[in-house]
Amino acid sequence: MREKTGTRRANDHSPTEEATRSARGHIGLIVLFSIAVGLGLSLVLDLLVFGGSGETMITGLALLSFAIGCAMLAALSARRTNQPQHWARVPAISFGVTGAAILILRPSNHVLGLLGWGWPILLLVLVVWMFRRSRRSLHSWSRRALLYPAFVLLALVAVGGAFETVMEAATSNNPPSGGRTYLVAGHSLYLRCVGSGSPAVILFNGLGERTPSWAWVQGDVARQTRVCVFDRAGQGWSGKGVGRQDAHQLSADVRGLLAAANVPGPYVIAGHSVGGTYALAYAMDYPKDVAGVALIDSATPYQFDLPSYPGFYSLWRRVSALLPTFARAGVARVYSFGSFSSLPSDARRQARAFGSSPRELRADRDEFAELRTVFRQDQSLTSLGGKPLFVLTADLGQEPGWFAAQDRLATLSTNSVHQTAHGATHEALLDDRNYAAVTGRAIVSVVRAITPRAS
Repeated sequence: MREKTGTRRANDHSPTEEATRSARGHIGLIVLFSIAVGLGLSLVLDLLVFGGSGETMITGLALLSFAIGCAMLAALSARRTNQPQHWARVPAISFGVTGAAILILRPSNHVLGLLGWGWPILLLVLVVWMFRRSRRSLHSWSRRALLYPAFVLLALVAVGGAFETVMEAATSNNPPSGGRTYLVAGHSLYLRCVGSGSPAVILFNGLGERTPSWAWVQGDVARQTRVCVFDRAGQGWSGKGVGRQDAHQLSADVRGLLAAANVPGPYVIAGHSVGGTYALAYAMDYPKDVAGVALIDSATPYQFDLPSYPGFYSLWRRVSALLPTFARAGVARVYSFGSFSSLPSDARRQARAFGSSPRELRADRDEFAELRTVFRQDQSLTSLGGKPLFVLTADLGQEPGWFAAQDRLATLSTNSVHQTAHGATHEALLDDRNYAAVTGRAIVSVVRAITPRAS
């Protein structure tokens, strides 16, 4: 009888002791704190401390932040509560090792694409495993309110990553007829010329634009003369360039490309948005090659003098660095389904493929980071002399100071025209059929202004 009593006392706890054990710690608050640390640290590192960094830095830091959050959940729940979440060590190690490997090895865009065939499956398996283990070990409101939504989000990332990888492999985005790549200074550049006559018109893409963006305009101008559009190094159908892609490097690339393609000058050069500043850089570096200029709602060398642009630049430089990582999870492809809807069907399909590609978004981030240098270099151009200059400005959705900046562009030549496209947005001057026709007429007017000299 005594042995049975002694056994009962050794194994059992008094009601007071049992209540104390069950009340020990606040597992729900620890789960909340751990998730908040993981997300908060990721945002702080990726947007503030290392904002604007390359894709591998952004992705690696995000994974390390999530690893720290999981590690805190495992450690704090074991020390502070009677519901230890030992399973959280596995995602902590998985995310931590993967993030560190990405930061150290800095895989290329091609390697990251190949990894897309594996990581979504592994992540989905990990999510299912975490769901089952947390269901067994966590008995708190936080399981359904916090962990399950986090697991669903990770599962969506895995599904989106698999979807993006399959779509990248299954979607062909071949260049249209009439275009080809040329070897220039050790890298390939894509050029498409249509139409005939002289002077030839050379079109410069804006930020985020590729050769299909000019489909309407190129078709209109081709009725009057030869018109060529190209993709900058590392973008569109062009190969990766060498070194920094500043204004002078781009000008050298364009000159070499036109020589390789046997497109004789002098040219009428036209640029939309940031492409206008690249066109001005070409006119600055090779003035004898340029007969006239058309600036289509162009950025200016003094862009940072606009009241709101420095703040926008600082914010977007950080946000745009996140986009390649989001694109790996298929987010950009979903968004692109509704984009470029006003372009011709073939150009729309091509533009959407570029707009959703991690490689292209990575290139956009690199280009945006270089814009401050490009604008500063362009400030050396003070005059085009008497060369024909057409400045076309959209009047909707513009930032403060934009119209005065456009007036200043028109002063670069003593032979300039400044016209406002009423009812047009910045994008509509290329995308919208009617406003693209306005853009085409502006370019053709420059061609006609110099034709007597060329003949």
